[in-house]
Amino acid sequence: QPSVREIGRALKIPSTKSVADLIISLEKKGYVRKHPGRSRGVSLVGFAGALGTMPVPLMSVNPETGVLEADEHVTLDRRLVSAPDAFLVRALPHGAPAHGILQNDLVIVHPSARAHEGHLIVARVGGALLVRAIARRGATLVLDGSGNGDDVELGAGDDFVVLGVVAGVIRPPRPPTAANGPVTE
Repeated sequence: QPSVREIGRALKIPSTKSVADLIISLEKKGYVRKHPGRSRGVSLVGFAGALGTMPVPLMSVNPETGVLEADEHVTLDRRLVSAPDAFLVRALPHGAPAHGILQNDLVIVHPSARAHEGHLIVARVGGALLVRAIARRGATLVLDGSGNGDDVELGAGDDFVVLGVVAGVIRPPRPPTAANGPVTE
């Protein structure tokens, strides 16, 4: 790993402070990780190196700021990822079982796709990420709870953002369960 001075020399940036600020900016965006207290303590995040794969950020809502942030990166086959700006979110306990999405599934989100009536979307509502089918009733946006009474109606004054259209679901392996609960070793 290069030192701050070596990065500055390679990029023709004379000030080490400017290089340090650049590294902090890249860390906030999730591209690098700084290892405090280590000389040459900067590493690339999510770098896979193999052809045909790409690192995809796994995002969550910061409970303090309400901002979507990258927790980590997951390396996926490029054929599974619909767009270069795609990201992952982890489905919450209520998930979207009517659409086959369960708790802890990784949902691939395509942020630049346009959501049409009936499309499955991911939305930040307050501090929660919801995976729901979208419908419109006039100026109101309805996130379909699939008949279980969990419909969410959103209007102009509500705190929400549609993050993108669901492009796929990855189900991580789950431990086997017995009739009386999880199997333990």
